[in-house]
Amino acid sequence: MRDISFSLSDRTLVVTIDGDTLPVPALWLREWTQDPTQLDLVSDQRTFDPHRLDPGLEIVEASVVAGSVSARFSDGHAETWTTEFLAGAIAPQSRCPQPIAWRSDLGAPPRHDWRAIEHDDAAMADALHDFLAYGTIVVHDSPTTEGTVLDVASRFGFVRRTNFGVLFDVRSVPDSNDLAYRSIALGAHTDNPYREPVPGIQLLHCLVNETSGGLSTLVDAIAVTDRMREVDPEGLQLLIDVPVRFTFRDDQTVLESRRPVVAVDHDGAVTGLHYSPKLDHVPLMSVERTQAYQRARLLLSTLLADPEFEITFRLDAGEAMIFSNDRVLHGRTSYDTGEGRRHLQGCYIDHDEPASRYRVLRRAGVGINV
Repeated sequence: MRDISFSLSDRTLVVTIDGDTLPVPALWLREWTQDPTQLDLVSDQRTFDPHRLDPGLEIVEASVVAGSVSARFSDGHAETWTTEFLAGAIAPQSRCPQPIAWRSDLGAPPRHDWRAIEHDDAAMADALHDFLAYGTIVVHDSPTTEGTVLDVASRFGFVRRTNFGVLFDVRSVPDSNDLAYRSIALGAHTDNPYREPVPGIQLLHCLVNETSGGLSTLVDAIAVTDRMREVDPEGLQLLIDVPVRFTFRDDQTVLESRRPVVAVDHDGAVTGLHYSPKLDHVPLMSVERTQAYQRARLLLSTLLADPEFEITFRLDAGEAMIFSNDRVLHGRTSYDTGEGRRHLQGCYIDHDEPASRYRVLRRAGVGINV
């Protein structure tokens, strides 16, 4: 948590953030009005347009007393805020668990009982907490009827339709339009990096698994890029900076996008990967830059396949694997269709809804002991 305080200096309102002091812009403070004549307290939406404020707006009078800040502006508006509120405006808290980087010693994703989370909000808050922290969970003891994946998904978010449908079947299909629908091994990858936006969260629900192979594999992109930052920080920066082209084509669809392999947030922290070696195309660059990029890509590929980072486990009938499609890369081992059937159903939901549902439950006091 950042150290934030307010004070007056030569009759100027200033804020000190982690030891650094700067004047508080009048426009910034005015925009954070909590006055019910200018802010709808139900929707938390402003009823005035701050874009229309005079760029020369000034604070003509200010005071800091007993944990509160008061100000009067040159447009005539006057208001008082708590310092706690203003500190939260400067450094908002996500109110969600921080990501926990993990390696192969995690063993398997955290497990949660569908019979509990289907109806019990406390159990749901626990499941959401683990998903947001680790980027993946397994929901067990769910029905093995087709379409169950949509019921599980709907508890976590809103299902997103793609050209593969509302849900898709993962089983061996000769000459299918995606290698996922074959029995071959699949390395760690991100689904659909050619889409805008890329699907945020994927669910894979097992209906039947009669094979000894087809084991699920997961790798945490945060742990892998943490290692890469130690070994080759320049190479990691190349993967952050250089956009590559991703494509998907079949008889009915042509999808293309350009984005870097490593995704970062506004603070520069890695949030995940757009990684699919069967789909990407590096842009034309100088020979030297191309070779440097290839060295970085080779290191990333090596780390993603390193047993130190990869967990491998069997997904059995009635189990649904839920994972962040960019943070947690997934794959599987090959399997023999002659051993029996292996049938999974999958779907996608967006990133924002599980976080929203977690915040709502916590706001209601559910899951406070997590």
